[in-house]
Amino acid sequence: MAAYSNPLIADNGLAAVKANCNKMVLCSQQPTSFTEANSTYALASVAMAPADFTLANGDTTGGRKVTSAAKTGIVPAVSGTANHACWIDTVNSVLYYAQPLATAIALTAGQGTVDISAFKDEIRAVA
Repeated sequence: MAAYSNPLIADNGLAAVKANCNKMVLCSQQPTSFTEANSTYALASVAMAPADFTLANGDTTGGRKVTSAAKTGIVPAVSGTANHACWIDTVNSVLYYAQPLATAIALTAGQGTVDISAFKDEIRAVA
């Protein structure tokens, strides 16, 4: 399954993610809406701030990218298997990005902690 990127990112640039994303969520399947990411499929979440994001040149496309900081020690709120990490804006109810995890993570509500590795969204340069 491919990653999802909201059209607002292309319209407003990656700076919109850095300025407005205030929560990273681990989900049990790929969400296609804010509600799915924030509640329907949400298993664990952590607060985000503009300082958690870095804007930089793209890796291989000549475009630009935004990379989130890794987050550690997150206590799961719901039991299930996480397979996507998402960036959302709870103020404006926006799902910015949903990235498939390299390896699914089994979570148990209120038990143990989970870490979310840094990940990125990249916009390719237009030729």
